[in-house]
Amino acid sequence: MNINLSITDLLQVARTAALEAGSAIMQVYTSGSIDVSIKADDSPLTQADRAAHTIISNYLTETGLPILSEEGAQTTFEERQQWPWYWLVDPLDGTKEFLKRNGEFTVNIALMHQNKPVAGIVYAPVLGDLYFGSVATGVFKEVGGEKTPLMPLPKRRTWQELQQLSKLTIIASRTHQSPETAEFIQRFPDASISSMGSSLKFMLLAEGKADLYPRFAPTMEWDTAAAHAILNALNREIYQQNLQHELDYNKPSLLNPNFIAF
Repeated sequence: MNINLSITDLLQVARTAALEAGSAIMQVYTSGSIDVSIKADDSPLTQADRAAHTIISNYLTETGLPILSEEGAQTTFEERQQWPWYWLVDPLDGTKEFLKRNGEFTVNIALMHQNKPVAGIVYAPVLGDLYFGSVATGVFKEVGGEKTPLMPLPKRRTWQELQQLSKLTIIASRTHQSPETAEFIQRFPDASISSMGSSLKFMLLAEGKADLYPRFAPTMEWDTAAAHAILNALNREIYQQNLQHELDYNKPSLLNPNFIAF
């Protein structure tokens, strides 16, 4: 890490990178011409993903920290396990939402330290909503240049406290609903259900608009890290399904286990 850069400085670099990437994504989104290819894991890739990756990489390279990006060349575990600080990036989270043209996709940039997400940027370019923050800086939602602080919970809720909430709102994925998730939600028959795409699901938690997000379908580390940093700063957490441990990062496999966020 460049010792002259604080987390505040690094967040500012990431904020600029996310806004510039969002602008490039919007150029493709509004062009009416989107080229789609299919990656090895059967997920779609567009020129918007590639353009956002290039812009973000150019900005973040200036910080001197290594970058692990969904659309970049994948670094071996032997190399990346030596990184004390690094960036974890999803240049376009929610490519399927992008292709559906529902606006529910984001740019995700996380600053990682000792394999923990310590600062995050989540930007939804169609909505114009920018979320960013850390424990050190606090968390903000910025819309049209106006910043509003998001207030942390007084303390982290326990699972028992969560279950006792009188009006529970549960978040379900817009496009990745699994039978296991549906079964889990059925345990809360009086709950309201809210659906959203990409990392915006986590931002419903961040804004206090929802209480619980179970995910029993595949995600990657870059899908969750930026939002994880923001939620941590708000006294919220993303737990593995057993509720005993939070999500781990920089694993040999970058695939996340099932998780429950609240």
